[in-house]
Amino acid sequence: MLKVTDRQIVELIGEFQSRGASLLELSQRLEDQITRRTLQRRLQNLVESGQITKRGKARATCYHPGHQFNLSKDPPSSLVTENIVPYNEPEKTNDDISGPNYSTAAREVVNVVRAPQETRNPVGYRREFLDAYRPNETFYLPLELRQRLMKIARNEHYDSLPAGTHARQVFDRLIIDLSWNSSRLEGNTFSLLETDYLLEQGKSDEPHRAREAIMIFNHKTAIEMLVENPDALGFNRYTLMNLHAALTEDLMVDSSTEGTLRNIPVGIGGSVFHPVNAPQIIEECFDLILDKAEAISDPLECCFFLMVHLPYLQPFEDGNKRTSRLAANLPLIQHNLAPLSFVGLPARRYTESILSIYELNRLEPMIEVFAWAYEQSAGRYMTIRQEVGEQDPVKLHYRHEIKARIRDVVVKQLGKREAASYLQSWASRNVTADFRESFVNVVEQRLLDLSEGNIFRVRILPSEFQSWWDKWDQKKR
Repeated sequence: MLKVTDRQIVELIGEFQSRGASLLELSQRLEDQITRRTLQRRLQNLVESGQITKRGKARATCYHPGHQFNLSKDPPSSLVTENIVPYNEPEKTNDDISGPNYSTAAREVVNVVRAPQETRNPVGYRREFLDAYRPNETFYLPLELRQRLMKIARNEHYDSLPAGTHARQVFDRLIIDLSWNSSRLEGNTFSLLETDYLLEQGKSDEPHRAREAIMIFNHKTAIEMLVENPDALGFNRYTLMNLHAALTEDLMVDSSTEGTLRNIPVGIGGSVFHPVNAPQIIEECFDLILDKAEAISDPLECCFFLMVHLPYLQPFEDGNKRTSRLAANLPLIQHNLAPLSFVGLPARRYTESILSIYELNRLEPMIEVFAWAYEQSAGRYMTIRQEVGEQDPVKLHYRHEIKARIRDVVVKQLGKREAASYLQSWASRNVTADFRESFVNVVEQRLLDLSEGNIFRVRILPSEFQSWWDKWDQKKR
């Protein structure tokens, strides 16, 4: 018999349109290619993976394409939707948004997921994508890339020191960077300065942003969990469940779902990807991900593997991408490599790379996004001085404006919250939409890095700096 693929079965069901296809009709159309019993088993697997749906009972059973739920509208009450951060501006060229520029191969993939959602083909979870990965034989990251990243990730000084030593030495900076950037990739509206202020105060006085504040506090707790005793953690249920619970505390509708695998369907807003919904398959694949991650000897490859397969499986009702970003840091922390905090990574780039995995199982965009993001993070935490990647267009086009805004904040004696408000207001009037967010991020980051040793370049006097610093540094109060 000829081999029938899952895609061919799904496409055949689609030919019957809204009335659906019965087992008898499908069997008759495929009688020379697949046995009836095998077809029944394949149909059940497709139902469990969400690629098709089943309606009716016994002889009245009919199968329908899996896109019966229109996730761009309100989902059924039994369907939880984990949203993809939407795009705010259409992209025209490689250079009108900060972050990594795609290669030709990556851009071809991204162009597919940029097409209108209604024109993209619905797809389900493909377990063979995970099954095909063989630790230390399969490598998602090319050897040359792993070697290049390892050169900037590793410092021989830390090789003989206990696991987590490097992360603890940059802990104060890592808490702010990773909490803010990971939350930002979820659509959180707190700025970098507001995040720093929030973490200093330990509480929020903005009720309308309570959920966003909780998300940031939860990130701090999760990062502390990773850094305090990484030797006690591993790629096991204890670590991943507790990491998820820390990240989602007080954010889930049902608190009992914090740190537990899901047993209800979920959808992905803005995507045609339908995650697997069978609890047994979720458990099996979750454990398989952990087993494979544990076996991977290269920490950078392990980091990337977790960033790919945890979100793709969607093992939790919500918080899957957050959990993957924090879990991806565990092999780096355990090996005393520079952590990954996604500094400067535009949400759009991250979204496109995730969608490429969800809908196409293509890794080219994520590999390039990961490499760029890790170069930024490693350069920051390992104090690498050489230029990494291409010149940031924001720093190039707004060089004088960046310095002037830093000086304004200092001379006007603005605290962190006033500075955040001032910068947003100024940028909205004077910076083009393509660069606005990145401009504010650059200024805020330089304000946090400002010290008596680097104030001359922004033409600030020591007396001006000291007077402002007493108001700026809340920790001294």
